[in-house]
Parts: sequence; C-alpha cells; structure tokens
Amino acid sequence: MPGSRTPIYTALVANLAIAVTKLIAAAITGSSAMVSEGIHSLVDTSNEVLLLLGLHKSRKPADKKRQFGYGKELYFWAFVVSLLFFALGGGVSIYEGIQHLLKPEPIKNPVWNYAVLGLAFLFDGFSLFTAVREFNRQRGSIPFWQAVRQSKDPSTFVVLFEDIADVIGILIAFAGIFLSYLLHDPRIDAIASICIGLLLTLVAILLVSESRSLLMGESVATEELDQVIALVQSDAYVARVSAHQSMYLAPEEVILLLKINFERDIQSQEMVGIIRDLRQTIQHKFPHYKHLFIEPV
Repeated sequence: MPGSRTPIYTALVANLAIAVTKLIAAAITGSSAMVSEGIHSLVDTSNEVLLLLGLHKSRKPADKKRQFGYGKELYFWAFVVSLLFFALGGGVSIYEGIQHLLKPEPIKNPVWNYAVLGLAFLFDGFSLFTAVREFNRQRGSIPFWQAVRQSKDPSTFVVLFEDIADVIGILIAFAGIFLSYLLHDPRIDAIASICIGLLLTLVAILLVSESRSLLMGESVATEELDQVIALVQSDAYVARVSAHQSMYLAPEEVILLLKINFERDIQSQEMVGIIRDLRQTIQHKFPHYKHLFIEPV
C-alpha cells in the first residue's frame, strides 16, 4: 500500500518551527545541547524537503532516457538524507559538544531551554505519533524490526526514525541542561551535546544501510515470489517456472522476469494468448508488478 505524505508534512512543519525556537533559546542561554538540538531540527527540516523532492521526482513518467521510469529517485534522495543526518546532524553536534567541553560556558537562565524543550517535545511527540500510525498501517501484523528491514518505502521509515531520534534527543538535552545548571558544571551540557551527536550517528548508520540496499536494488520477498510461482504453475499450459528475477524500482513498482517451461505441442499463436493471460492474472493479484516479462524456455 503506498505511503502517505502526512507524516512528512507534519514533521516538516514541526521541525521548522522548533529549529528556529531552539536556536533562539541557545543564543540566549549559551547551552551547547540546545545548539545541537537546533542543528538537529534544521537537518530534519532539510531532510523532509529532500524526501518530498524525491517523492515528486519519482512520479515522473517514463521517457526515452529512463524507460523504466524515475521511481529510484526516491531511493536516491533517501540515501542523501541519511548521509546528511550523519554528516550535519551527528558530526556537527559532536563537534559542538567537544568545543564546549574544551571551553565550558555556564548556562544562563535555563527556564528558556525548559520551555522550548517542552514545546518541542509536544510537537515532535505528535509528529512521532503520526509517523508510527502510518508505519503500523503499512506493516500490519509484521513485527516492527522485520517490517523496517522489509519496507520499500523510505519516506515512511526515514521520518519514523528521525522522529524517534528527535524525542530521545530532547530528553538528553533536558537532562544535560538540568544537571549542568543544578551541579554548576557546564561540562555536563557539553557531554549531552556529544551524546545527541552519537545518537544521530547511530540512526544515520541504520538509515544509510537501508537506503543503500534499496538504491542498489532489492528483490521481491521469497514468500511473495512463491505465491506468484504457484499462481503461474497452476495454469494448465505451464510445466514449471524454471527461473525468475525481480527488483524494486519504487515502493509500488517492481520489475519481474519469469522464465517458464510450457507444456509441449503449443502453437506459437496460442503461446501469445497464454502469455497475455498469465500476465493479466499476475498483475490482477499483484498490481505492483508494473514491468512483467515472461520468457518461454
């Protein structure tokens, strides 16, 4: 089932508003963790823009230059988002934390930070709720981590993990600011910034791995291919499916090649009709097989 854009738009609006507020609070209070959180929200905002760009480009119709369409644009931009999450989100936050660890500065008036973090928690919590609801709708009864590994829609799981990192990052920033002010030790705030950077780096590594796998080309799940083969081999004219190849071009667009041994004594004119009927039968039950090739062996 195609993914909804609602989680992306929700996250975009929330992150843009929160990023500006966090950076203003960071400038007022001098908190390193708040700077990291502001950078984090800015990166998230740019990520949502890039995902929307990928979704738009992936719907471009096929032409002479891209005869199988532009579906993989979404996978490319999801990969770019994952790298940005690593380089800008994780790297800059760790750097900011190290700088404040080397040159600690006491936090001034932390009430601003608490207010902003509380507001951010509400907005990011709602965004996370929206992303989880959409992901659960898509995965059905499949276990969470298995669904992540099997998902072919990065616009859903990228936003989901961004929102999870947002909420955890806010809690880390709150703890760092609170303890730093309570214990009069600004180094704790700097350590919180480094922890946020490490969190973003871990999430980025997961997203890079999943996005790269999709960009390189993943085949259809074995269970689904078994259903397709069983459907084909139930035809009276088919002896067996001797080989198959498949690859996702987009979340709802698959290319499939079937090499089929047909029964003997089938005339060439009959073969054309049999193959046409097989293609219609498969695409009726599995409409995401947009490019279906059947080769008699």
